[in-house]
Amino acid sequence: MEKLQGKLEQEGSLAMEVRALQKESSSMNSRIAQLYAQLLHEVIHKKDHVLEQQRVETLLLNATTQALQVSSNYRELEKKYGVLTSMMSSQNQIIARLEKQCQSWDTTQAPLVTSEPPKSQPNVDRNYSSEAKEITNDVQRDQSALPPQQEKTVVSLNTTTANIPTDPSFISSPVTKTPGPWRDCQHVLESGETTSGIYLLRPQSANRLLQAWCEQSRDEGGWTVIQRRQDGSVNFFRTWEQYKQGFGNLDGEYWLGLEHLYWLTKQAKYKLRVAMEDWQGRQVYAEYDSFHLEPESDWYRLRLGQYQGNAGDSLSWHNNKAFTTLDRDKDSYTGNCAHYQKGGWWYHKCAHSNLNGVWYRGGHYRSRYQDGVYWAEFHGGSYSLKRVSIMIKPK
Repeated sequence: MEKLQGKLEQEGSLAMEVRALQKESSSMNSRIAQLYAQLLHEVIHKKDHVLEQQRVETLLLNATTQALQVSSNYRELEKKYGVLTSMMSSQNQIIARLEKQCQSWDTTQAPLVTSEPPKSQPNVDRNYSSEAKEITNDVQRDQSALPPQQEKTVVSLNTTTANIPTDPSFISSPVTKTPGPWRDCQHVLESGETTSGIYLLRPQSANRLLQAWCEQSRDEGGWTVIQRRQDGSVNFFRTWEQYKQGFGNLDGEYWLGLEHLYWLTKQAKYKLRVAMEDWQGRQVYAEYDSFHLEPESDWYRLRLGQYQGNAGDSLSWHNNKAFTTLDRDKDSYTGNCAHYQKGGWWYHKCAHSNLNGVWYRGGHYRSRYQDGVYWAEFHGGSYSLKRVSIMIKPK
């Protein structure tokens, strides 16, 4: 009996332990089911997140592709526009020369009052047409001499027929003995062309034509004008590509273009002259005995020689600095100097000169930043100059 009672007690204890284990097992099964449900929810959520991410990536890829296509189309349109403006500019030169010849003929041969055409007119018309054909052939020959891939690099800075005044006493392009092109404006002067105006240039080793204003009446002539400010008619707060190719109006405010400057200064040793005028009519200048640019791969870095002049030296501080625009920040400042100075320049930290800044009327200006057209050694950074011309000439 005692043995049976002992076994019963043992079995009762075991039964209690089994019930406890069953209860604990049921609790664990419930917890496992809860964790499994939570895991399943996380997996579904992650899968939805991956699908959403893939959808966003697809949209971004499509948007990028469209942006690249638009950018490509824009570049093609720019090239076509350059070719068209170049052709129009060449035609403008022809028209200007023919107008000049007509004026010359009117003053020498045509009578003031006549009831019938003069008998000599047919011969004049033939000469007129012959010269027009020769000029056209010269321009076409110059353009056809370029390789096909370079033909679209002919540059004309918005010189269209709308820019030719109706007043016959003014012609935007000088009447030249030959249509060019020339290496630079010193070459133009040596060829006997002594009239300041727009000329067709082709730097040596560069398969590109460009137009520039040649200053032949100042400081012995031969100066190629690479920048001019005079009335605020052109916005100089531009992109890298625009500063590279050039912009503005050749007979007004314009920037010749960094790429053209590189090829021009590569063909010889040039000096630089900055001519300035304030709002009181005082004229000063700064000249540097050497000037050239590095290629675009080095961000058109400025290389400058020794200073002389009466304006003070506000450019040497920028020597050996890369060119900076709003979309290409190459200055030494923590921010983008082009953003604060509202232009493109060889900024440092930021500027002692800012000749491509905002043209403010009247001289002293108020602005959140020093963003005027200033030369710090001449009136300081809060004075915007009235006129500025930057020119280069072979030494």
